[in-house]
Amino acid sequence: MTKGILDLIIIGGGPAGLSAGIYAGRGKLNTLIIEKGNMGGQAATTNEIVNYPGVRKTTGPLLIEEMKKQCEDFGVKFTKTDVTDVDLSGEVKIIKTINGEYQARSVIIAAGAGPRKLGFPGEAEFTGRGVAYCSTCDGEFFEGLEVFVIGAGFAAAEEAMYLTRFASKVTIIAREPEFTCAPSIADKVFANEHIEVKFNTELLEVSGVEMVQHARFINNVTKEEWEYTAKEEDGAFGVFVFVGYQPKTEIFKGHVEMDERGYIITDEEMRTNIKGVYAVGDLRPKSLRQVITAVADGAIAGTDVQKYVAEEKERLGIVDEPKEEKPAEKKESAPKETAKSGKSSLLSDAIKGQLKGIFAKMENDVTLVSIVDESMPKSVELRDFLIDVAELGDKLHLEVYPKGENTEMETKINADKFPVVSLLDHKGNYSGVKFHGVPGGHELNSFILAIYNLAGPGQALDSSIKQSIQAIDKKANIKIMVSLSCHYCPDVVVGAQRIAIENPNVEAEMIDISNFQDIKKKYKVMSVPAMIINDEQVVFGAKKINEIVAVLQQA
Repeated sequence: MTKGILDLIIIGGGPAGLSAGIYAGRGKLNTLIIEKGNMGGQAATTNEIVNYPGVRKTTGPLLIEEMKKQCEDFGVKFTKTDVTDVDLSGEVKIIKTINGEYQARSVIIAAGAGPRKLGFPGEAEFTGRGVAYCSTCDGEFFEGLEVFVIGAGFAAAEEAMYLTRFASKVTIIAREPEFTCAPSIADKVFANEHIEVKFNTELLEVSGVEMVQHARFINNVTKEEWEYTAKEEDGAFGVFVFVGYQPKTEIFKGHVEMDERGYIITDEEMRTNIKGVYAVGDLRPKSLRQVITAVADGAIAGTDVQKYVAEEKERLGIVDEPKEEKPAEKKESAPKETAKSGKSSLLSDAIKGQLKGIFAKMENDVTLVSIVDESMPKSVELRDFLIDVAELGDKLHLEVYPKGENTEMETKINADKFPVVSLLDHKGNYSGVKFHGVPGGHELNSFILAIYNLAGPGQALDSSIKQSIQAIDKKANIKIMVSLSCHYCPDVVVGAQRIAIENPNVEAEMIDISNFQDIKKKYKVMSVPAMIINDEQVVFGAKKINEIVAVLQQA
């Protein structure tokens, strides 16, 4: 946790928050960005961006990565944690998180918005079993199946085109008489032979046995109703809902002024009704919610907050100590061709450099144990990845055994699925943490955090949450079903595995669902993240660590 009083805390690491960070950092404010998940918000899940001025074509993740690097260039710090409460009433603002409290003279709220749900009968019951809200997370589960996309805006059009990579057919259901997105996007949809569009149409309900198998629709002009039933050979179909977003402002209710829909009200400088508190991005009332408008909000707030902080410090007689400018590092020109030293293609030289810095902070030894089924390519791929990782830290060790060679170890770490790697603590005890899959994509973060949290110092953890974890007195197994493209999944993996590290009664295993179709079919999983508790209860959706604890307490 950052010590002392910061100049600025930005809550949220989407385009608005990152833009605010760039401007605040450039203005030499001591700035911290708090983000509970992966950076980028909705933009991080956008497959293609072609309307950002000066950037002809890019992807959401690439654009966000550049924004984050710009923040770091200006000295902005980042922390990954959940905000649980705020006190914005005083001159010094207090931000409470699961990892403790932070203090700052000013706050920019950039928490963004989340997918809006329609509320049709069957929506809640079949979420994760046919009803979904993220095509990049869940599209692969609908390979060869028909899919309905609900919505008429930019998101619906873009996601429908993306889903044609997997679905046998995509039907857009739009209650409007035409698309509400840019004509150029609509033209692409109409030109796609795998997409059918039904305007003036609404979804009334979905139903089925364990999975979505039936849907009922209505034409809101003629009032004619029609039904769709899954083909017998498919047994199911998908419904993706893209009907806009709702602001993530619940935690700020009662602290700042909002409208009746929960959007935070600001003036043209992004100031709320509380001095020193700003709001930017999709949680403000506005007519256009795009990356460019979010970035503009952040730039305005990041500029105005500099004036506010300067005036506050002058009023209080606070004089900042001048910061020493670090001389630019001289970079040696690299040869045009360099040999790859590692076995795994997942770790670039840049990533290896970052990991060395993280592993250098390890307080205790951690041993990675992998049982390798050499007849399985993914098992061999995992072994090669682990060999490269283990070379990056003096306190990181690796034990690799061919399947069947060390049955005692296989029993110790419950090696019942392959590929597998388990983490042992400095005493050689099984930590309860396992990965069944090669932790690439977003899951590389959860794998590194598992090592860091087991070795110490680890991420800070609120004392009340730690007590609730340690109070779990029943054996529990958590299987976290993930897709490597899912940006919501790592938070659930990290949370569940942190619980396992803190409590020997709990075992938490990440399972790359693409490698385990049998588990997917057995538990009817068609959306990630999904937690399977004790091989019985299935819980869908992103969950904070305290929410996972609550699920275990009720199990």
